[in-house]
Amino acid sequence: MAGGITDTGEPYSPFVGLVYMFNLIVGTGALTMPKAFATAGWVVSIALISFLGFMSYMTTTFVIEAMAAANAQLRWKRREQEEIDDSDSTSEYSDDDVMGRGRSEPETKPILSVQRSGGHVDHFDIIERVEMGQMASMFFNKVGVNMFYICIIVYLYGDLAIYAAAVPISLMEVACGNHSCSAGSVKYNDTDPCWGSVTRKDAYRVFLTVFTVALGPFTFFNAQKTKYLQILTSVMRWIAFTMMIILALIRIGKGTGEGHPPVASLSGVPNLFGVCVYSFMCQHSLPSLVTPISNKKHVGKLVLADYVLILGFYSLLSFTAIFCFDSSLLHDMYTLNFTDNCDVLDIPFLRYFLGLFPVFTISTNFPIIAVTLRNNWKTLFHRDGGTYPWVVDRIVFPLITLVPPIVVAFCTHNLESLVGITGSYAGTGIQYIIPALLVYYGRRHLEPVMGRDAVNKHRSPFRHNLWVWFVVLWAIFCLMFVTANIILTDTKK
Repeated sequence: MAGGITDTGEPYSPFVGLVYMFNLIVGTGALTMPKAFATAGWVVSIALISFLGFMSYMTTTFVIEAMAAANAQLRWKRREQEEIDDSDSTSEYSDDDVMGRGRSEPETKPILSVQRSGGHVDHFDIIERVEMGQMASMFFNKVGVNMFYICIIVYLYGDLAIYAAAVPISLMEVACGNHSCSAGSVKYNDTDPCWGSVTRKDAYRVFLTVFTVALGPFTFFNAQKTKYLQILTSVMRWIAFTMMIILALIRIGKGTGEGHPPVASLSGVPNLFGVCVYSFMCQHSLPSLVTPISNKKHVGKLVLADYVLILGFYSLLSFTAIFCFDSSLLHDMYTLNFTDNCDVLDIPFLRYFLGLFPVFTISTNFPIIAVTLRNNWKTLFHRDGGTYPWVVDRIVFPLITLVPPIVVAFCTHNLESLVGITGSYAGTGIQYIIPALLVYYGRRHLEPVMGRDAVNKHRSPFRHNLWVWFVVLWAIFCLMFVTANIILTDTKK
């Protein structure tokens, strides 16, 4: 996200791209969605998640169009530079030399195409991976670029705080929970004992300290998620999700489900909004995801199919959860509902697997996100032609990356609120405002160069500017609504 133009990586088929996108979007947010559904009511939840899924799909098409526009602008500038270089090299010869060389210089090369190895490539082909930070630098002014990086940084801080809290919570629940078959109806408090005089909250902080000591040092170096580690975590994730859905369906089918969720509860809507925005987040990673797809002719249909599948999956996971479990007993991390309830799952190994699976999957992501955040900080304060002193580069930037989310995780482990706030504020900027402004200014930048007749083959189906301003106004309304709700809620306390 901090970088500019990079190699695209090994190409893959559209189907593989669909799977990668599905895996990218469906993550930690999905595990907090059942409780948010139960709090807001099932009718309100299905209506809101469907609308927010549509809005996320729209802004995803905006980002893809902006990627194509960025590729076109880069090719046009490259061609312009080549013509300047050709002109400079020609001027080095005498008039007779120029006459002798002939007048076959590429003066008539069409503006909307470039030639590579004898083949025709459309200017709008997404061949070079242009990250969002580079697109912001191309289409925004300096203030806009700084605001973009601040928004990304705040979002990544929220991401790290969520991860830093989720792992110790899972470890605490497994280590301190009562794993007898009658524990499913027990709701614990932070002050309840875990080991003797050690409370559950103390145990949580012990596990958080261990988590920080174990994974924190990776922030000071470079970390990269390998292909095989990605495959392993994806397999574990899908085994866990499939198990949870099937087990909940079996219990509901037997008529022993305990869930009686409300139809609608408006007090839960602001938090559900944040959770849904967070759970549909993929816009910041689209350049890395879309660029390597070998055949992008039907990339729009691919994205639409992915969003329909993800909406169906989220609805299935959340609906089975809220009708299987009593709403008051749903955990922030849904997997924990299966660790202490033998009515749903009476095989100890599988109960521990579901309780601990977030520990493995989240722990592999934490160093990657920390390094990404550190690099974004460096880019935000980057000085042209300058380098940072060793202490600033290797000590200060890693520390300002690592310390704030760990402090937040020490202060609170309310995952639902952390996800809701991250999604409602920074998530709204990344998912709505930035894509809308990128596509708007991308179109404005290209029009003088390419002309009004130039057709971006990857343009969004929502090509009218009214859609852009609708997204921006919707984002502003959501920010005001969530903020007002937080103020009013705090006032009532």
